[in-house]
Amino acid sequence: MTNHTLRLLAILLFALAGIFIIDQNIKSLFVEGFRYYTDCIDLILVYNKGVAFSMFAFLEEYLKYIQLLLVFGVLIYVIYLQKICYALPVGILLGGAFSNIYDRFIHEGVVDMVYWHCGFNFAVFNFADVMIDLAVVWLLILNFKPHLCKS
Repeated sequence: MTNHTLRLLAILLFALAGIFIIDQNIKSLFVEGFRYYTDCIDLILVYNKGVAFSMFAFLEEYLKYIQLLLVFGVLIYVIYLQKICYALPVGILLGGAFSNIYDRFIHEGVVDMVYWHCGFNFAVFNFADVMIDLAVVWLLILNFKPHLCKS
């Protein structure tokens, strides 16, 4: 294994582990009973059996296995690409994705807790969801601005 590949894997795995650990610790607070209510944002416990806005909940048990296949596909693809600039955003994306998939194996669904209801009601979401969104935007920028990615 080359030094380049080791560097890519190290960045990817540290980002993945960091996001996974942070997200699981936040979720454990809510599973153990933490709640907080305000005029705009409530911190509550919701188990989401689907994906964004509960889509694909009808897939039930199969959803987590389909997601695992997709996530491993992303992991293999980024290792194949060998672009260091993708390592951190993909690590963040995979950390959030694995954390949400892990929830599906140990809880009734994905543990969500942030409920925005200031001016309009939004879906309940979690830290992993925010990190996945951040990573997707980052990857889109890298793809539309290829000069930012030299490796």
